[in-house]
Amino acid sequence: MNKLLKYIVPAAAMMLSTGFSSCTDDLHVTPIDPSLNTDPKPEQLLNKCYANFGLPGNGGASGDSDIDGIDGGTSGLYRQYWNSNELPTDEAICAWGDDGISSFCYDTYDASNPMLQGYYYRLAVGIAYCNQYINQFGSYNTTMTAEARFLRAFQYYLMMDAYGNIPFSTTVSSEKPVQYSRQQVYSFIESELLDICGDGDDSTDLLAEPAAKTSASADWGKVDKAAAWMLLSRLYLNAEVYTGTAQWEKAATYAKKVIDSPYKLNTTGSSHEVNGQTWQFSAYQMLFMGDNDKTSAAQECIMPIIADGQRTTSWGTSLFLMAGTYDGDMHGLRYDEGSSSRSVNGVTSQAWGGNRARPQLIRLFFPGATEETVSGIESYDMPAAAEDDRAIFNSVGRTLNVTDRSIFKQGYAVAKFNNFTTDGSSTRDASFPDMDVFMLRVAEAYLNYAEAEERLGNQTEAATYINALRSRAHASTKPGYSLNDILDEWGREFYFEGMRRTTLIRFGKFGGNTDYQWQWKGGVYDGRNFESYRNIFAIPTSDLTANENLHQNTGYGE
Repeated sequence: MNKLLKYIVPAAAMMLSTGFSSCTDDLHVTPIDPSLNTDPKPEQLLNKCYANFGLPGNGGASGDSDIDGIDGGTSGLYRQYWNSNELPTDEAICAWGDDGISSFCYDTYDASNPMLQGYYYRLAVGIAYCNQYINQFGSYNTTMTAEARFLRAFQYYLMMDAYGNIPFSTTVSSEKPVQYSRQQVYSFIESELLDICGDGDDSTDLLAEPAAKTSASADWGKVDKAAAWMLLSRLYLNAEVYTGTAQWEKAATYAKKVIDSPYKLNTTGSSHEVNGQTWQFSAYQMLFMGDNDKTSAAQECIMPIIADGQRTTSWGTSLFLMAGTYDGDMHGLRYDEGSSSRSVNGVTSQAWGGNRARPQLIRLFFPGATEETVSGIESYDMPAAAEDDRAIFNSVGRTLNVTDRSIFKQGYAVAKFNNFTTDGSSTRDASFPDMDVFMLRVAEAYLNYAEAEERLGNQTEAATYINALRSRAHASTKPGYSLNDILDEWGREFYFEGMRRTTLIRFGKFGGNTDYQWQWKGGVYDGRNFESYRNIFAIPTSDLTANENLHQNTGYGE
């Protein structure tokens, strides 16, 4: 897959962008030039299905966007996935004044939020690409068709999770799609995933058998059965939210399939010498570095969004994660301090100073932390202070509390993501990183399994898998964990990875009359409850206007 995605997509996608009038009409996405048509090859079109997760369009970071009316920098799927799932929560807050950011940070978003509109249409166009592949090339190759079906199911999952009752179509048609309920979309996703992983009643288009990979593998970036199992486990873990009926046993079953597969937690750290001194990166840190596709970290990745700083550039994936969380006063490597040419995060010219931690995230690692207790610590010293390798924060010259959202140094900086390699060097390009984003990784299966077993009353079984994650991070372990403990563990393991909103909703800690507040929740410094209808987002006004089959989600009006 590395050759197809990294080398063919930039050229092939240039042809694809000029068409798609047929495939984008069915979900009302405006193509770049709807008057033109193309005849893509199946390999090119499937690559476009994959590329939608990481690339805004066909011209790289500064080129056009597949979504008309929003720039390529902010229109990428992952960036909007991240914004909508992190900024409204207890983990992240952003200093930028971009239209739509403040309403995320204060939980006041509505149908006119441009970021939510961009996310909605990005998912829609991705589904449309998959529909075109399946309709046009469904009989071309069994495994490729199964991959397209997975990618469509994943994007339908993200759309259903975010927007609830959504437009639905599996065909290439000029007819306006009908609106499916969450239950209907849930049932479709479940059926598709069961079928392509071989567990359905009539499985014909099957994914490849699970196999851990690196970028040296020809199929790095391609999904296999483990991806379907992982998404099924996530679907079942949230089934009570989506359908009203819990499915804890099924969530545990499919998580265990992933755990028992060839994919494994990375438990091997790295060490290297610089100027006669030995420096180390933890096994956890290695998941978020510039060579994570080449080291033992890769065995944990079930589905990467591939980044290549010289071939597939984007402002919205790994660069967004690292540049958006650093400023020029930080550095991810101890031994490079004081260098006039140092690169703060491995991409020399990119430190935007936007997203940082709310105090509630810091207190997951430092319970009861105040302005004085964790101040003045560099990110490479913070794990030792927290006695947890996952606490990768910078508090030097920064405050714990955020009284002014626009000031980046209010709130501790998150240095989790960087473009250094495990030998301590920067990767190949000064502006764009090589760090792949691990969209699905094995640690999620461990937490899914633990949470499901805890909810089923199997505390000892749950503790085993939580302790495996904590041991990997050199954190203390214990024989049992409450549900609130498990919620906290989700935060420690997956902070800033785009999962927090869904997790808080599942635990009853997001919208509605909850017992949990965080700083600036609901737009108030000390936090306040906000309406439960905000557990899902509004259908964009533009789509309601274009399609009379659609009705607005409850609470947002028509």
